[in-house]
Amino acid sequence: MTAIPLDEAQAKLSELIHGLSPGDQVIITENSQPVARLISETPSPRRKLGTMRGTVTYMAADFDAPLDDFREYGE
Repeated sequence: MTAIPLDEAQAKLSELIHGLSPGDQVIITENSQPVARLISETPSPRRKLGTMRGTVTYMAADFDAPLDDFREYGE
């Protein structure tokens, strides 16, 4: 974790952003007090379709039946 004054951060914001590694953060200070935190975004892995296939082992016979609470809306 690195601390950097606000005026210096404004001058080289692009360098700070592009210089961050995944998980790194920079604390931006003003008058020696932290005012903001710049944290690198770690890309989330892409999801694969079908990875949960076969995990539902039971489904009630009336799963698709209308709910009693909403019966009046279907009439």
